[in-house]
Amino acid sequence: MIFVFTGNGKGKTTAAIGHGIRVVGQGKKVLLIQFIKNKKWPTGEEMALREFAGRFEIITGGKGFVGILGDRLPRSVHKKAAQDTLKKASKLIFSKKFDLVILDEINVALSLKLITIKDVLSILRLIPNNLDVILTGRGAPKELIRIADLVTEFREIKHYYGKGAIAKKGREY
Repeated sequence: MIFVFTGNGKGKTTAAIGHGIRVVGQGKKVLLIQFIKNKKWPTGEEMALREFAGRFEIITGGKGFVGILGDRLPRSVHKKAAQDTLKKASKLIFSKKFDLVILDEINVALSLKLITIKDVLSILRLIPNNLDVILTGRGAPKELIRIADLVTEFREIKHYYGKGAIAKKGREY
């Protein structure tokens, strides 16, 4: 099954990881592949999920936030990282090692044109029946929404960023 968690509201990755913990609790294996986040910004979830080593694996393939938060990397570096991450994802999706694969922030990589919808769809159309895939990130393309079995839109109603709050360890990462 294909799940899409999208929208401007907070909680898409958190929901996907929560679903992953449920899967691990049932004795199954999960892979989280991060398309934007990088090792320079270690996240709380990454540290906590180490406790599930061998059952909940993480691949951090991104080079960081593209064009924001002080990013000075050339766009080509981000694009190559996203394309390499998609190749790894494809290989691991078909490895039959996992019961759930989370493609974190893949929608953002698509909206930034770091990877193509054609390449993503070619993988998703062939996923094994016993594998669930969750795609997270703002701006899910209509093509993904169309083929998904479940789509949840996270809608921002109110956010503390509007009052000038900044990202905080343990809350945003």
